[in-house]
Amino acid sequence: MQETHYISSENLDLPIISTILEENMLLELSEEAVLNIKKSYEYLHKKIDSDKSPVYGINTGFGSLCNVKIADEHLSKLQENLVKSHACGTGEFVPRAIVKLMLLLKIQSLSYGYSGVQLETVERLVAFYNNDVLPVIYTQGSLGASGDLAPLAHLALPLLGVGEVWINGEIVASEKILKKHNWKPITLQAKEGLALLNGTQFMSAYGVYALLKAHKLSFLADLIGATSVDAFDCNMSPFNALVHLVRPHRGQIKTAERILEFLEDSEIGKSEKESVQDPYSFRCIPQVHGASKDTILFAHKTFKTEINSVTDNPNIFIDADTIISGGNFHGQPLALALDYLGIAMAELANISERRTYQLVSGLRGLPDFLVNNPGLNSGFMIPQYTAASIVSQNKQLAVPASVDSIVSSNGQEDHVSMGANAATKCLRIVDNLETVLAIELMNASQALEFRKPKKSSTLVESFLSAFRNVVPFVAEDRLLADDIHAAVAYIQSFSIDREVLFG
Repeated sequence: MQETHYISSENLDLPIISTILEENMLLELSEEAVLNIKKSYEYLHKKIDSDKSPVYGINTGFGSLCNVKIADEHLSKLQENLVKSHACGTGEFVPRAIVKLMLLLKIQSLSYGYSGVQLETVERLVAFYNNDVLPVIYTQGSLGASGDLAPLAHLALPLLGVGEVWINGEIVASEKILKKHNWKPITLQAKEGLALLNGTQFMSAYGVYALLKAHKLSFLADLIGATSVDAFDCNMSPFNALVHLVRPHRGQIKTAERILEFLEDSEIGKSEKESVQDPYSFRCIPQVHGASKDTILFAHKTFKTEINSVTDNPNIFIDADTIISGGNFHGQPLALALDYLGIAMAELANISERRTYQLVSGLRGLPDFLVNNPGLNSGFMIPQYTAASIVSQNKQLAVPASVDSIVSSNGQEDHVSMGANAATKCLRIVDNLETVLAIELMNASQALEFRKPKKSSTLVESFLSAFRNVVPFVAEDRLLADDIHAAVAYIQSFSIDREVLFG
């Protein structure tokens, strides 16, 4: 039986979201959330009935049309038109896992009672989530200010019985799914379209998804990096705690501790070394990996705040008896964090590829390209090319999106964050890092075979034993693309305890 997560004012965080997703939990609105939604809706409609002064997006047009007054009898049509007209997404499909996150985060934001939506609307979003009815959304179209208008419009279309949804891996007309579940299309009330479209749930969902992967890949970068340290027969002195306590960046200290822990009983690590110093890609793992860890922590804090916030507009404040039009939909905090996270993940890939390069260079007693009979066999020559190509693409993708802004809506929306572009770029970088680390793992695993009979640590040998079941030793040239794909799948399936991951 599936467990249930209750939507409430309790803060969401990455470990909680990870649990919800991995355990495939159902969502349900708490009594607190139901009360908040009802009170906000009732307050808004009493306000509309008693006060005919213009309030943005409730009885006015949108964007630069904010001064156009809309008659009461057209308020529902106004919101429906908003959703349909703003659904202008293009590009690739947003991954379904991220669409599901968008639903979760939109439900959370609406549940606080500052948005004035119907309970029925939020309950339908919950029903979509629980039944895996995932709206078809596109990656392009959001400027990351005024909210993620185009993507969130596509998220909202199925509420009206319009647009398309994913069901069991297939795209189906929303109207058909509503009939199947005996759901009537939602008739949007005043402000509801705006509440659904104004918000940062596209950027936030991408950021949460990228961060979940980033935490895992940061751990694996340390583990694979430690494997490479032994594969290249490196000195252990650069990981001594004394070095890092005199430059006590949190991530640097944590990385050095991890490397020592991973290689604690390594026979190779304890052996006498011929080289006094090692290349920076090995010697400076704590400094480089550590800086990326600190960046992940910064982004994590930013997104934790965001996913527990109200980001639509205007906001309804019942206790203060006021409705205020502001700018909480502006994605600047997220855009900067996503750009920063993308740069940090690109650097993990950058240093990983350098370790791969060193391993195939015929140094430290290792054969050229890590293969017997080099020349007849090309061995691991081209996987390094592949990693280099990916790392170069990451550098291009890491150019910040947040430094750009293009005026929209006739000058009303004259500064935008471009956070949606930062989000999609960041995830591509994270996915690329996964492949670069898989290639390093292949190389390190192969190199350690040439160190036998000396062994690495118990932990690393156990890690490699499972890996070699997937990617065996390369005795002579074979189709290495298959091995790269298998190595990526191994990394994706590798399980890490949540306390270790988020600690």
